[in-house]
Amino acid sequence: LTRCIVHKKRSKSKRQSITICSTCPTFGQLPIMAATSHHALSVDVQHVNMFADPPAPSKGNIKTRTLSSIIDIEIPDFLSLPGCEHNMDYDAMRDEVLARGEGKIVENDTMLVDTGKFTGRCPKDRYIVDAGDAHDNVGWGSINLPIQKSTFDKIFLLHCERLKSLDKVYVFDGFVGASRNSRRAVRVVTELAWHHHFCTNMFVRPTEEELETFTPDLTIVNSRAKFEQWQEEGLRSETCVALDANRGLQVVTGTEYSGEMKKGAFSLMNYLLPLEGIMSMHCSATVGPAGDTAIFFGLSGTGKTTLSADTTRYLIGDDEHGWNDDGVFNLEGGCYAKMVDLNPEKEPLIHAAICRDAILENVIVDGDGNCDYKDISKTENTRGSYPMWHIPNHLPEGQAGHPKNVLFLAADAYGVLPPVSKLTKEQALFHLVSGYTAKVAGTEMGVTEPTATFSICFGGAFMPLPAKKYAELFEKKISDHNVNVFLVNTGWTGGAYGVGKRMDINATRAIVAAILEGNIADEDLQEPDPYFQLRAPKQLSGVPASILNPRDAWADKEAFDVQASKLRDMYVDNWTKFSADPFMEKLGNHGPGGTALIL
Repeated sequence: LTRCIVHKKRSKSKRQSITICSTCPTFGQLPIMAATSHHALSVDVQHVNMFADPPAPSKGNIKTRTLSSIIDIEIPDFLSLPGCEHNMDYDAMRDEVLARGEGKIVENDTMLVDTGKFTGRCPKDRYIVDAGDAHDNVGWGSINLPIQKSTFDKIFLLHCERLKSLDKVYVFDGFVGASRNSRRAVRVVTELAWHHHFCTNMFVRPTEEELETFTPDLTIVNSRAKFEQWQEEGLRSETCVALDANRGLQVVTGTEYSGEMKKGAFSLMNYLLPLEGIMSMHCSATVGPAGDTAIFFGLSGTGKTTLSADTTRYLIGDDEHGWNDDGVFNLEGGCYAKMVDLNPEKEPLIHAAICRDAILENVIVDGDGNCDYKDISKTENTRGSYPMWHIPNHLPEGQAGHPKNVLFLAADAYGVLPPVSKLTKEQALFHLVSGYTAKVAGTEMGVTEPTATFSICFGGAFMPLPAKKYAELFEKKISDHNVNVFLVNTGWTGGAYGVGKRMDINATRAIVAAILEGNIADEDLQEPDPYFQLRAPKQLSGVPASILNPRDAWADKEAFDVQASKLRDMYVDNWTKFSADPFMEKLGNHGPGGTALIL
């Protein structure tokens, strides 16, 4: 075999195939599947051309649909504009971004861009149009903020007018969702060429035949239009990221952070899919050689991407998925990974994926174009987007069977949760709705150090429906398919943030391996702890016994008790907003401060 991607330079003048060598330390343990294997795994990963065009999806009936039969706003025919660039190929996008001065080439022939003022999402400037069916369906509150339809229309038309006035406009047409029965068609119209490149990386790319009959279910407009009447219209600032779920429209205003586009599409799917009985999830997903699917829930920065980049398994996707009657399917066509402290030894697959056709955001480089992933002088939320085929063990069809294991990832900033706990069904629902973790620095604007937070379904910023809807769907799924659910602490041990230390990634990988191999049985668990009713393993290979019981890892036991009591009370206080519902109130007794499991 020829040398693998880790050990071979790529020609700058011509695309070429990359062969993965079975003896390489990076990919040596990658499973090689026979053509007769499970249908979801029938892919030979020994020879992957990650720079070639993606494989065409199988032909069949395309079940996409518009969200409303009446669009009472004039949407320009963007494709007919004189300066329209439509679904550009990667070489053309690269040339365009460089010619416009929007980016530059750094190490490994990768594009680097700067997102400007905003280096993370703006959740306090996220709105949903309060009209039509959404008025009754959305779980309104501090996360799902309402915006009047008339205000939305003013902003949408403002973007349209600016886009029509430009010499160049970039239109990407593609899909959200690998499942042909559940996906939606998305059109993203942008002023910046690198945003077009980002969408090409992140959404499911269409075939030429699909483009001929393409009709968008969701249209996103993203330009440098300025909405100066934001105060008169009751908005918080000049930044406005708003979704009209009824008409399938979205505006991205006052920010150039690319993640707003993909999260807008994800929010729409989190609104539509559950109403059709399909679970939507902020998670990564992998599948093993035996067809065993695993799901990793977690907020950005908790390890979804890192832990799913596993050389012994196949990657379905790293951030957004659906779960229907056929199994789990990716909502995206690429990955959007955090780059901070990226290390080829600890994250070899992600590090190797940062090459030509990938985009780096806000990464600091030296004069020679070498990336310093430890430099967080601009932001801790440095990012890299790349198409799925940059991960050699990705699953091309983007879907697999029902999961055997579900892992909730929580970066516990208080350092009092066990590194792993096996949950009962009721505990699983409680922790899904609670979504406790720490906001990791840089993921959202204004967050500079880990801060304890509770986020519905580990992604509350993207969940438009009431929490109970997602809980009921999840209960049905894990009951119907006998799924094991675990809470994994990827945060701190031996003390709170600033005193203790972050969980070692190798210990966390050992925990994940034990879960996926079925090595954590009920009979091997400790008694429920008095604060959280969590049951950790008595012992686990590759994990120091001193951290399995978190109190043992603290030198100051009284300080542990104070912190554990504090976090317990935070859980209890957070649950009060759900306890008016009898179904949710019952679940509360299975969480911290409850008595359901304590004898």
